[in-house]
Amino acid sequence: MRPEPFALLMTVYGGDREEFLRAAFRSAVHDQLRRPDQVVLVQDGPVSDGLAACMAELVDGCPAEVAFVRLAENRGLGPALDAGLRASRYDIVARMDADDVAMPHRFRLQVPLVEAGADLVGAGLLEFGTDIADVVGQRTPPSDPGDIARYSRLHDPFNHPTVVYRRSAVVAVGGYGDLPLMEDYWLFARMIANGARVVNIAEPLVYYRVGDGAYERRGGRDLLRSELRLQREMYREGFVTRMQYWRNVTIRGGYRLTPTLIRRPVYRMLVAPYGARRNRNRNLPDGPPAVPAPAPPPAPAPEQPAAPQRRAPARAYAPRHARDR
Repeated sequence: MRPEPFALLMTVYGGDREEFLRAAFRSAVHDQLRRPDQVVLVQDGPVSDGLAACMAELVDGCPAEVAFVRLAENRGLGPALDAGLRASRYDIVARMDADDVAMPHRFRLQVPLVEAGADLVGAGLLEFGTDIADVVGQRTPPSDPGDIARYSRLHDPFNHPTVVYRRSAVVAVGGYGDLPLMEDYWLFARMIANGARVVNIAEPLVYYRVGDGAYERRGGRDLLRSELRLQREMYREGFVTRMQYWRNVTIRGGYRLTPTLIRRPVYRMLVAPYGARRNRNRNLPDGPPAVPAPAPPPAPAPEQPAAPQRRAPARAYAPRHARDR
């Protein structure tokens, strides 16, 4: 069967840095073992002259077709991504942030799963500081479809910078919309509720930049307001029960107001490795999973999150492309 073409979707705004954008773009296009057939680059509002020149350089030197979408005003990530989806020529769309680095085999692993029938495919990621040799953490998502649906009642089960999805499945639930800082979680929850076939690869496929302020941005009053709005929407739509709603407001709302010195270790000890614990308990491999058959999502259940378990010290992780060499 002939491979299905796919698009890469990136957004850029005035706060992005030229050198980060250049590295992200090259890793997701030039360095990929399976390159995108189209790149959709969205400029979300005014940018500096240097950043504009950088984007022009990337567009001119891109080996794939480029759709360059300019938004006159900064509208936020959700509306910018919706504008990019409308500009995509293809139904398979891969997300990429403007300051991360994709591993070269990322699309070679993920796109075939969408071709095989999945509507949404995520992956693990490695958090890095100054450069990709400075790995400071790892996020492993749950791989079992039941775990993904169950976990989604309390936490986003996908790492947004890693996802590849069917545009038609995203459009079917209304797209990203405008829920600042929570647009991806709300989209994925609606897709799961709509019966989308969802898959996570536990193996890291993206280097995720966590520079100064990364953990500070996971808290604060603005994020708390978005959090409360998200929980109201999920309860209104019947995605969570009343008991789950109050649990989420207490746990997730309290987390947003926790000082960063406490939030950082809590996130790294409990949230980031959740999928690794669940996958290990189910003896699931890190490689690409089978695409699940379509099935209605399970009914919400007033279930508490899994308690943290003692684990042996983890050995240093070597990404697949590094192991191959």
